[in-house]
Amino acid sequence: MVTLDTSLEVTVDGSGERVRLVLVVENGGHEPVRVTFRDSGGADFAVRTADGEEVWRWSDGRALAQALRPAEFAPGESAAFETEWPDPEPGDFTAVGELRVREAEVRAETPFSV
Repeated sequence: MVTLDTSLEVTVDGSGERVRLVLVVENGGHEPVRVTFRDSGGADFAVRTADGEEVWRWSDGRALAQALRPAEFAPGESAAFETEWPDPEPGDFTAVGELRVREAEVRAETPFSV
């Protein structure tokens, strides 16, 4: 069973012209956690409106190498994955960050406003 702690930090720049998303994944356990990334993306990010409509997804329109890539998180080890949502619309949203691994759903969600 894959157990990794996740958090998603969302920062809206002062002008509201871009939103920075950072997914942090950490092995808070006492044993190594092995995962297999599904592709070269590492993590994916999406933004949804309050009613659940997806308005942006990082991976849309991207060609990702479809190569399985094993990785291991040692106890206490963490990794950060980040991207930016350029030219966001004003409103209330939920950001979703998900590790693109085969073994389990590893994700975090955070509400935010632009």
